Amino acid sequence: MRTIGIVIKRNNTKALEVGVSLSSWLGKQGIKTVFSQELSRGIPGSQAMELAEIPRHADVIVVLGGDGTLLSVARLVNSYDVPILGVNLGSLGFLTAITLDELYTVMADILENRFQVSERMMLAARVHRQGKTISSYAVLNDLVINKGALARIIELETTIDQGYLTTFKADGLIISTPTGSTGYSLSAGGPIVYPTLDSIIVSPICPHMLTNRPLLVPPEAQIETILASEGGDVSLTLDGQIGFTLQQYDRISVTRAEHTIKLIISPTTTYFEVLRTKLKWGERYA
Repeated sequence: MRTIGIVIKRNNTKALEVGVSLSSWLGKQGIKTVFSQELSRGIPGSQAMELAEIPRHADVIVVLGGDGTLLSVARLVNSYDVPILGVNLGSLGFLTAITLDELYTVMADILENRFQVSERMMLAARVHRQGKTISSYAVLNDLVINKGALARIIELETTIDQGYLTTFKADGLIISTPTGSTGYSLSAGGPIVYPTLDSIIVSPICPHMLTNRPLLVPPEAQIETILASEGGDVSLTLDGQIGFTLQQYDRISVTRAEHTIKLIISPTTTYFEVLRTKLKWGERYA
C-alpha cells in the first residue's frame, strides 16, 4: 500500500478537519496521499488534483462524508480496480458504514492489507435519440425516469432482451442495482435485495395499473424503455445526482456495467445491522 486517496464532502468543516488529520497520520506511516481540491484548503503548501484523477493514482480511496459523496466517487472509480472506504461522519450509512471512531483502526489494517471488500455491480445507461447515442453513464444505485410536478402521467414502452414487457403508465420508472434497492426503489414498493447479489430491479413509480408491480430480472438482462408520451417535463436522474432532460421517443437502454465497485466493509458492523439501524427493519411498532 503506497498511496491513499482522500475525498471529502464539499463545504463540510468536519470532513475537512478529519481529512487533514488523516493525511498527517498517513504521512507519519510513510504513505503518500492524494486528495481533492477541497482538502488542499486545510493543508498549506499542498498540491491537490482534480477529483477525476484520484482513482488513477490511489491504491485505496477514503471517502469522508455520506452515501452521496461515495456515489459520486464510485462513478469516477468505475474502470479502475480501486477499493473504496466510506467513512460516515454523521449517522450510519448504507454505503459509508465505517464510523469515525473506528477509522484509524481500520486504516491500520488496510495498510497491512488486512481487509475485506464487498463487490457491487453497476449499471450502464445510454440515451439514444434519433438513432444516435447522445449520452452514457455508469451508476451504482439507480437511474430514474420521472415526470415533472405539473406533467401528466407518462408512458414508458419497455422491453427486456428485445421482448415486449409492458407500457408503464406511471409517474416514472426506477431501474436499480441491489445496492440501490434500499433507496428510491424501496420507497416505490421495490424489494430489499442483498447488495452483493447480481440482479436488476425494475420498479414503476405510482403506476396507473395496480397490476404493474416491481420486477427482479437477471443481471444479463438488456432493458430498454422508450418515452412514448408527448409533451411534459420528463427527466432521467442518475444516482440522484446527475440530471438529463428527455424528449419524446428517446430510448434509454440499461445493461450491467463492465466494471464493479469494491467497497471495504466494516469489521464490526454487518449489512443486517445497518438495515436495523437505518430502516428499523424487523422492529415492531405499538
